[in-house]
Amino acid sequence: MRELPDHAPSYYAASSAPAPRRPVLAGELRADVCVVGGGFTGLNTALELAERGRSVILLEAKRIGWGASGRNGGQLIRGVGHDLAPFRRYVGEAGVRQLELAGFEAVNIVRQRIEGHGLDCDLRWGYCDLANRPAHFDGFKAEREHLLQLGYPHPLELVEPGQMATVVGSQRYVGGLIDRGSGHLHPLKLALAEAQLAERLGARLFEGSAVTAIEPGREVTIRTAHGVVRAGQVVLGCNAYLGGLVPPLAGKVLPAGSYIIATEPLPEALARQLIPQNMALCDQRVGLDYYRLSADRRLLFGGACHYSGRDPVDIAAYMRPKMLEVFPQLATVGIDYQWGGMIGISANRFPQVGRLPGQPNLYYAQGYSGHGVNVTHLAARVLARAMCAEDEGLLKLFEQVPHRTFPGGERLRSPLLALGMLWYRLKERLGG
Repeated sequence: MRELPDHAPSYYAASSAPAPRRPVLAGELRADVCVVGGGFTGLNTALELAERGRSVILLEAKRIGWGASGRNGGQLIRGVGHDLAPFRRYVGEAGVRQLELAGFEAVNIVRQRIEGHGLDCDLRWGYCDLANRPAHFDGFKAEREHLLQLGYPHPLELVEPGQMATVVGSQRYVGGLIDRGSGHLHPLKLALAEAQLAERLGARLFEGSAVTAIEPGREVTIRTAHGVVRAGQVVLGCNAYLGGLVPPLAGKVLPAGSYIIATEPLPEALARQLIPQNMALCDQRVGLDYYRLSADRRLLFGGACHYSGRDPVDIAAYMRPKMLEVFPQLATVGIDYQWGGMIGISANRFPQVGRLPGQPNLYYAQGYSGHGVNVTHLAARVLARAMCAEDEGLLKLFEQVPHRTFPGGERLRSPLLALGMLWYRLKERLGG
């Protein structure tokens, strides 16, 4: 059998303790549930099910946390995704409210898991949305009022244009909205800690065990190169890395590249000037910037979502000018790490959580569209509650929202969407 790959090079991999190598699946095993994918979706579904007494086998093609779960921006932000108003036509006013409240629960699940089990993942509270234009700031005012009406339990603070230096050391923004109930963390540390917790609860985790075929039936057969799992239920948590395993699902998620650079450790005074309150921050542009400080005072700067299917040849050279547009005071600061990875984008930017048509024992969750740190944890609980016959209400609500297949087939869907995004960015630059 081939040697397991290491985690993709990144600041996160370099700053995490070495992860134990799990065995490759060999032979034939049985379980109540087989979970495919060792990221946040799969790990938390395994956790939720193991807590409920189910026997669980998890199969990861590479290493636990190898994909977006171990490489993302580490921003833990309330909500299930983007604006929910367009989905009122499918779920009604009460359904939208239920989804909004679920977005609060999503962050709380992460909070309770970390605090309840003492997981070390550099968690810090505080997040700020940044307004690039006055219209964005007006939107923040309306959003704050709406969240207060919903009973959001954490402080929400509008930052006027003249107060922006208290939030960010940049002249680029015209206002902000601080959310003390959102924050940031070290995503790979969290994923690895959750994997160990799942194992302590009895879940069996296998790495280097890519699934090659899924044969449906009352007992589902899941095949890898060296083994077989037979299970009564299956959960697909592969997101952007699903590939051609289940074509109907793969066509509904577009893998998009997102990229991050990490500076050398910054002097304390400079770090405090850049982000005085050590919050996570994100702007409102189509090709958004997001950034935060690490526990050892590096600036982690990310964004530049790519739909073309081609990564930049030199990520640091590509991202550094974007960073300097925001923070020109970093012109002489070195870049120690650069990395990228694929996130799963859905056409309507709404997460896809449900059951495969005609296969009621095959569940999936994917298409988080950049909000995966918290929504993966929510999706895992939604699936576990339904699979254990506790509550199907929220799962059925997610299933009421239809999802389009991206046009163009496997070869053309990325170039077509890239052209579409160029139009939106041009429109944004022209002030539309």
